[in-house]
Amino acid sequence: MKTPIFSMYTRRLHHWRMDGSIYFVTWRLAGSQPPLEPDERSLVVDAIEHLAGDRYDLLAYVVMDDHVHVLAAPVEEFPLQQVVHTWKSYTANRLQRDFGRVGTVWQKEYFDRIVRNEDELMTKVDYIVHNPVRRWPELGEYRWVGTGLPCGDDRRD
Repeated sequence: MKTPIFSMYTRRLHHWRMDGSIYFVTWRLAGSQPPLEPDERSLVVDAIEHLAGDRYDLLAYVVMDDHVHVLAAPVEEFPLQQVVHTWKSYTANRLQRDFGRVGTVWQKEYFDRIVRNEDELMTKVDYIVHNPVRRWPELGEYRWVGTGLPCGDDRRD
């Protein structure tokens, strides 16, 4: 059995890494940006789902109007920082080009946490799935949330 390798790097936040881990990742719109519209949220979902199964296993996600949560386990060749950079860079460029957003789209930094055990994993999945209803209690259905192993089994319609 391979011994897990720990590492850490710092930007404004500390980012711990451990081989084979699942990560809970959150990033937000830049403060100057208006909330994401429905078509923009769909673009972000498509970007998150696009490389699932290739560069990472995708366990759950939600794209809210001003932030995104993802539970993912990167494959060894694609470190988490590269995966997050791909999501943020691609979506920022498309949001600017296709929807006319101007300036910095996403905050530079993002939050990530190594999921330590199955209980924490289930807590994070529950948090992601119920995030829209906590924000908007009157909400019925929310199209920009997905869960499942493998990814995409119960994605938006």
